[in-house]
Amino acid sequence: MPDRNGKIFYTSITSLSHIRKRRWFETDYPKILAELPKKYDGSDRGLEHGSYIIESLETGRMYRGHFNMMNEGCISNLPYECVVEVPCYVDGNGISVPKIGDLPLGPAAVCSQSIWVQRLSVEAAAAGDVTLLKQAALMDPLTGAVCNPPEIWQMVDEMLAAQEQWLPQYKDEIALAKKRLSSGDRIPTRDGYRGAVRLREKSPEEVASARAQRDLTAK
Repeated sequence: MPDRNGKIFYTSITSLSHIRKRRWFETDYPKILAELPKKYDGSDRGLEHGSYIIESLETGRMYRGHFNMMNEGCISNLPYECVVEVPCYVDGNGISVPKIGDLPLGPAAVCSQSIWVQRLSVEAAAAGDVTLLKQAALMDPLTGAVCNPPEIWQMVDEMLAAQEQWLPQYKDEIALAKKRLSSGDRIPTRDGYRGAVRLREKSPEEVASARAQRDLTAK
């Protein structure tokens, strides 16, 4: 899937070693294990859909929620095979999905663009088709807002090379991408450019300090 942060990916790759230094599993997981187990007596029911859906199916008591469903004509001006989140009703007969009809043209256009990016990405991953992958990245609104086409092509090459072990279907294309990247003819990242980033990345020490402060406040 193309990175939704466009050129921010350059920052992400270079900061991987910085992220690894945090070692969340080694530092936080033992603390979680040491905590006293929570007790559930039914008096503090959660807000997740699951228990309410089961209750409605078993008792017939109606429950209304917003569920992710296959569209299948529910929203008539979005693709039939996409996934949509729509209001549904649950009772003893099961889950009922109402027909929504057409979305207003503006929201339909925004949703349709995201759906086509997702569809291109899925088809690219299934077929190992790097052309579809680059088209998906080019069609993504945020990526296209911060990168021009040559930068997107290079970004995709870098992403494929960096994640080679998880992308066997792109084996031949990754070899070509590595060759292009090793040619030395690469687009440099502009000095001080941070893409769409608005928040400074915190150091491990700053994160630990903030966590300690939260714990003190909670007590």
